[in-house]
Order: sequence, then C-alpha cells, then structure tokens
Amino acid sequence: MKNQLANDIIQRMLPYIDNAQADKLRQTLFIVMENYEIAESSFHTPHEPTNEDLVNGFLSAKRIEGCSEKSLTYYKKTIDAMLVAIGKGVSHITTDDLRSYLTGYQAEKNSSKVTIDNIRRILSSFFSWLEDEDYILKSPVRRIHKVKSASTIKETYSDEALETMRDSCENLRDLALIDILASTGMRVGELVLLNRDDVNFEERECVVFGKGSKERIVYFDARAKIHLQNYLNARNDDNPALFVSLKAPYNRLKIGGVEVRLRELGKKLNLPKVHPHKFRRTLATMAIDKGMPVEQLQRLLGHQRIDTTLQYAMVKQSNVKIAHRKYIG
Repeated sequence: MKNQLANDIIQRMLPYIDNAQADKLRQTLFIVMENYEIAESSFHTPHEPTNEDLVNGFLSAKRIEGCSEKSLTYYKKTIDAMLVAIGKGVSHITTDDLRSYLTGYQAEKNSSKVTIDNIRRILSSFFSWLEDEDYILKSPVRRIHKVKSASTIKETYSDEALETMRDSCENLRDLALIDILASTGMRVGELVLLNRDDVNFEERECVVFGKGSKERIVYFDARAKIHLQNYLNARNDDNPALFVSLKAPYNRLKIGGVEVRLRELGKKLNLPKVHPHKFRRTLATMAIDKGMPVEQLQRLLGHQRIDTTLQYAMVKQSNVKIAHRKYIG
C-alpha cells in the first residue's frame, strides 16, 4: 500500500521534477511513511485520467504519426484485452503483471512466439508513450525483452511457378495483375489504391502510397508494361482505378478480391501458398541474389528499417557457396 501511495505521489509530481529528484522523493516518502499506518481510501481525484482516456490519447498520438486505421484498431484491441485481463489502472501495472499476462495468453491461445512478441511491442509502445507524457514513472515493459523465435526460410515463387501462373491466366486483368506484383514488389494494399493516372508507361514506373501514407516510386518491366496496356485498352468502363472487377459495375478491386483470385489460381494449378505478399518476397530475394545493394532494395520496397528488408530477402545457398570460393576458398 505504501509503495502504491509513493508511486501515485511521484507520478503526480513528474511534470515538475526530474528523474534524480523523483528518486530522492521516493526515498523521502518511504522514510516519512515508515512511522504511519496507511489505510486504503475509495476517494479518487476526479480529474485523474481513466484507462480509456489514456488509450484514446495514445491512439490519437499514433494517428497523428500516420498510423493507418487498421493498425490503430489492432493496437486498441491488443491494449484493451491486456487491461481487462489485468484489471488495474495503467499506473499500477507492473512488469510481473505483464509477464503473467503474456504467459497466460500464450498458453490459452496457443499463440506463436511471433504473435506474443507483436503484443509485447504494442504494449511497449503504449507504456513508453505513457512514460514520455509523464503519466507513469517508468514503463513496466522495459525489462520484458524481445521474444526470440526460430528463423524460418520463407517460400518464394520459382521462375517455373510464375510462368505457369502467367500461362494459365484466362483474362488480361489477371495477367497484368501478376506481372505488376512480380516486377514491382509492391504491397497488395498499395496495388488496390492505384489509379490509371498513377502509371507512367514511358518511364515504366508508378507512384504508390505505402504504410503511413508515404509516397514512393516503383518500377515495372517491359512485359508488365505490355500486359497492363493491353488490359487497359480492352476496358470499357470509366473507373479511374487501375484494377477493377471483371463484371459490371466494374468496381475497384479490393485486397480480398486479389487474395481470393490468386488463391483460386494456385488451387487450380496445384501451387502451394499463392498469395500477393509472396510476389514481394520473391522480388526481394531475386534482387539480392543478383547483386542489388540492400540499401536500394530497402528504398524500392519502402521499408523504414534495413533489418526488415533483410528478413524479406533470402540468398540462395548455391550463391553462398560460389561467393565463398571466390572470396575465401
């Protein structure tokens, strides 16, 4: 009880004192309270922000930083689930509370280590914001380190698989769709936002809006150019969207529509795990394999951190052997 009272006092003083003064205040409070019995009261300061107020404040800050509504919804769901499970005000949540929550969540949901680390990262961002805004003295997530997970080699499309998909396309749209994904490495979310006016056929490039509404240029090859032009020339609608449904009223193609179409194609051809993101990973791997500097690939893919780019690109083992003989053996 005394520890909680000390924390409450220090947190209210945080806007006016630095860390060294906060530590000294904590020591002083414990010395003074040593001679007193502290009884819990039901009284609460009326202006003290609730958990909901703090979560909404955090989400507003992330929205200003450019986070998408989809990400914000995921953040809120993750944080709210933690708060309900622990059942405390954020200023009273401890490192042990969070460790117990993550352990229990993993056991109950049978979640992977990647999922648990994603939750840890979101909670870390939330509590770090609370610390920065002087709502808490120190983030309880600081001592919860990254959850290590096994490194797996993620699959890419072979040249044969790509050609098989192209040969099996029954319409011009699907052929153009596959070539654009394969040659640009753009995200499917970026693809469905593209308009006809975003494409520069002369320079074989187009402008996409990536995560955080960041604009960048991606490039496509000559084959994609020809197939995309053929598709657009065959269309009779006036929808500005680059890719639309095959039937009237020719609505803009959505992420789910792209995923379903590729999944159907993969099932028809007996190809495993055909999905849009695999094109992106394939391009990254091919680029690294052919000697593209990772810094340029990072820019092409629109990654903020180069570590993310390296997770996408898998170097072929045969080339590692050749490089070893060239530089070492």
